[in-house]
Amino acid sequence: MAVGKVTFSKAEREKLAEVLWLLNWISVVTGVILFSLGLFLKVEIQKWAEVMSEHGTFYVPHMLITTGLAACCINYLGGQICLDCADTNKFLRWKLVMMPYIVCTFFFTSCILAGALMCYSIRSQLEESLFLGLRNAMRYYKDTDTPGRCYLKRTVDMLQIQFQCCGNTGYRDWFQIQWISSRYLDMTNSAVVDRLRSNVEGKYLMDGVPFSCCSTFSPRPCIQQHLNNRTAHLHYDQQSQQQNLWRRGCRQALLDHYTGIMESIGLTVLLIWLFELLVLTGVRYLQTAMENVLLLGDPDLESYGWILENSLAEMARSNFNIIKNLGKCYQVDDDPNINVPTAAAEREVPSQQVQVPVTS
Repeated sequence: MAVGKVTFSKAEREKLAEVLWLLNWISVVTGVILFSLGLFLKVEIQKWAEVMSEHGTFYVPHMLITTGLAACCINYLGGQICLDCADTNKFLRWKLVMMPYIVCTFFFTSCILAGALMCYSIRSQLEESLFLGLRNAMRYYKDTDTPGRCYLKRTVDMLQIQFQCCGNTGYRDWFQIQWISSRYLDMTNSAVVDRLRSNVEGKYLMDGVPFSCCSTFSPRPCIQQHLNNRTAHLHYDQQSQQQNLWRRGCRQALLDHYTGIMESIGLTVLLIWLFELLVLTGVRYLQTAMENVLLLGDPDLESYGWILENSLAEMARSNFNIIKNLGKCYQVDDDPNINVPTAAAEREVPSQQVQVPVTS
C-alpha cells in the first residue's frame, strides 16, 4: 500500500506545480542565506584563528558554503522542472530526470540537516581547539621578534581587552609561563638572575599579568605584579580583587561567543531544512501524480500521488526476498551423485556395435 496517497485533479496538479515553482525560487534565496551564514562564520573564526588550533572547526563553515551553493543550483533547476510539469506534454522531457533529481535533492537535504546538527555538536571540539590554541599563543606571547609569532602579542592583548578576559582559564595561567622576553630582562640585577636560576627550565616566572588583563572598572590603578604579595601594595586584598583584573578566562569567553553564533546559525539552518523537506515532498507528489496520469492516457483525469509506492515493511520484505533469491543462485549442491548417469539414462542411449571384418 502506498504511503501518503493523495488524489489530484488536473487543476490541483497545475496549482501544485505553480506553488512548487514559487517555493523553489524561495529555496534559491535560502541557499544564498546558507552561503552567507557559512561565509560569516568563516570570517568570525578567521578573526581569532591565531589563538585556535587546527582541530576541525573550519569544516562547518565550508560545509555551509558548499551546501548553500548546491541549494542555489538544485532549486534553480527544480523551479524550471516544476514550471514545465504544469503541462503534460512538457513533463515528458523531464520524466527521466525527475527521479534522479529527487534522489539528489534528498541527499542534499540530508546535508543541510547534518550542517544544522554540526552547529550544535561542535562545542567540545571548539573548546579543545581554543584550549590548545590559547596555550600556545600565551607561550609565544613574548616572541615579538620571531617571524611568524611577532603579531601574537597584539592578538592576545586585543582578545583580552575586547572580551574582557585574562589567560586561558584565568589570570593565574600567566604565573606558569614566561611572558616577558629575555632581552627585556636586566641580567645585571641579582634578583632577576636568582629568579632564573631558581627555575628548573631557566624561565623567568612571576606573579604578574600583562596590561591587557587590567579591568577598566577598577577604582584604583591596575595592579599587575606581585599579585600574591599582600604587603607589596597599600590597601591590597587579594581576595577582593574582583575589579582589578578580568576574572574570566579567554577560553570560556571565546567559547560562549562562538557557541551563541553556532546556536543561532544552527536554528536558522534547521528551519531551512524543514522548508527544503516540504519542497521535496511536494516535488515527489507532483512527480508521481504526473507519471500516473500518463499511464491513464487522459490528462484531464484524476491521478494518485504518493511519497512511497510501498510501505517501509513491504519494501524491506521485497528487498529481503531479492537478497534471498540471489543467495540461492550461487548455492553449490554437495550431492556426490549429481553428475552420475542413472540406469534409465543408459537405456535411453543405445550402444553402437561396430563390425570388424575378418580376413582369412
